[in-house]
Amino acid sequence: MTLPLADLVTMLPELIVAATACLVLALDPVTSPRRRDYLAWMSMAALAACFIVTASGMGDRVSAFGGLVVVDAFAAFWKLLLYVVTGMTILLSIGYLKEERIALAEFHGFLLLSLTGMMVMVSGADLLVIYLGIELMSIPLYVLAGFKRFEARSIESSAKYFILGAFSSGLLLYGVSLVFGAAGSTRLADIAAAVAARGLNDPMILMAMTLVIVGFGFKVAAVPFHMWTPDVYQGAPTSVTAFMASASKVASFGAWLRVMLEGFGGVTPHWTGLLLGLCLLTLLVGNLVAIVQTNVKRMLAYSGIAHAGYALIGVVVAGWAGADAGISSHGVSGMMLYLAVYALMTLGAFAVVAVLRRGGVEGEDLEDFTGLAKRHKGAAFLMLLFMVSLAGIPPTAGFIGKLYLLTGAVRAGLTWLAVVGLIFAAVSAFYYLRVVMVMYMRDPSSDPARHMRLALPPATVVVLLVAAAGVILVGVYPGPFIEFTASAVLP
Repeated sequence: MTLPLADLVTMLPELIVAATACLVLALDPVTSPRRRDYLAWMSMAALAACFIVTASGMGDRVSAFGGLVVVDAFAAFWKLLLYVVTGMTILLSIGYLKEERIALAEFHGFLLLSLTGMMVMVSGADLLVIYLGIELMSIPLYVLAGFKRFEARSIESSAKYFILGAFSSGLLLYGVSLVFGAAGSTRLADIAAAVAARGLNDPMILMAMTLVIVGFGFKVAAVPFHMWTPDVYQGAPTSVTAFMASASKVASFGAWLRVMLEGFGGVTPHWTGLLLGLCLLTLLVGNLVAIVQTNVKRMLAYSGIAHAGYALIGVVVAGWAGADAGISSHGVSGMMLYLAVYALMTLGAFAVVAVLRRGGVEGEDLEDFTGLAKRHKGAAFLMLLFMVSLAGIPPTAGFIGKLYLLTGAVRAGLTWLAVVGLIFAAVSAFYYLRVVMVMYMRDPSSDPARHMRLALPPATVVVLLVAAAGVILVGVYPGPFIEFTASAVLP
């Protein structure tokens, strides 16, 4: 069997990332500990090359492997965002892994393998290809969640993630099998034709669509499929948590949106109502449970659940608009912009948590942030910036993301949904600003371990500055970013 050269060129970024991952895993055992940072920088170089290749073909729409894979502006947007998130995670991990004494280069190899799966997901035009991408994304994450092998909590998080992830994958695969039985194909174009011809009067199509929604609901941590999120986020190494909270959520939403609009777009009135219910439930549970959390990683986990609810507003608007292409595009671009700024905010917040890891203190309890402004003004200010942005307070990127999403809901005639979003945004301000209050309005703890001087590795400083710059830039000058997302919506 020979593969056409044109198809391989179309998938060149995926091939570069996968080859680099294999090379890193092969070189890790024969590389001295002092030189393992070189493998991290090699991974960064591969991401930079992929960024250039993907950006250069941004305006094209090319199919490969008989239409199983499509590379268009929509897929390119998610890939560019994933390169940035993965690169920032690698930089964050350089210092963090040494602090945790788990500085193994295989960490970067698994990150790149997971990224390969995400890239396949957002480019997949066939449900089986998307499923393979999901598995390639998930399996390395199961390993990374338990990377602190000497901690029972990390092993527990890995086991929980694996069991529930496998369960959700099984549900998704069952839905794919029902789709094949109803449509005779797993390609999104063929599914759309079958749905248009038979509609949801066919119970097999209805059940298949429901299972697909449930499967993706697990991946994006939408309620009631969120059970794995708090324990996994808390138990996994902080840099892994940052990657899961941003990259995997971004890729899952990108693939989910393509499946719903290109595969089940003919029955939007039916699945829009179901997703609207998931959206409201996710906003409610995520925000209310986050209020009572005293562990910052668990708080950010429930925060991530709530933000999945906000992103679902964009999906609902895209489906609710029906034949109005302008409003539908606004919903899609709003979701894309929101997830991009969410990824930056979340990565920045977890980077500050990772910085506080020192001298046996995990740095993830609310108590660890007490008086941080008097101990390290820079870290406190950056955490303030990320918390304010996550709460959606102007002039930050979080405010622009929420504004753009809720404006789309108003344009689609869902003004009440925009009001609900505003109410929950006000609720979220309580638990975000509580972190700020603890940092600035309380004296430092008397525990000597918490008085240790914070050491910020240069790579971590770069991550914090990039995240902060993105939060500020999108907040004060959002025009180019809004235009960019608008140009990358599904045709």
